[in-house]
Amino acid sequence: QVQFVESGGGLVQPGGSLRLSCAASGSVFSISAMGWFRQAPGKERELVAAIRRSGGSTYYADSVKGRFTISRDNAKNTVYLQMNSLKPEDTAVYYCAANLGPRWSDANDYDYWGQGTQVTVSS
Repeated sequence: QVQFVESGGGLVQPGGSLRLSCAASGSVFSISAMGWFRQAPGKERELVAAIRRSGGSTYYADSVKGRFTISRDNAKNTVYLQMNSLKPEDTAVYYCAANLGPRWSDANDYDYWGQGTQVTVSS
């Protein structure tokens, strides 16, 4: 089992920045990749960014490329999502998730999920 503690969400004005953190505990040695998903009201959960635990390969959704950066600190078992130039359409609940297998581009590929943290971009 893997558990998460997420933090960093909140209210920010358009153009502002936030950094989300996700600290994992438990069977972290089994994690292949970590991802950040988001879900806005009435919309499906979408993968925003992901990072391999070994090697550091990353994936970004087209909608966040150039604005968001995912990073990891394996010593702290923590993954971060730095979000810059935030837009109102970035408003959603953001979830941290862990993947144990080779596939990492879809929500069905992830095995453990955090509780979510609200990000609201509004003036």
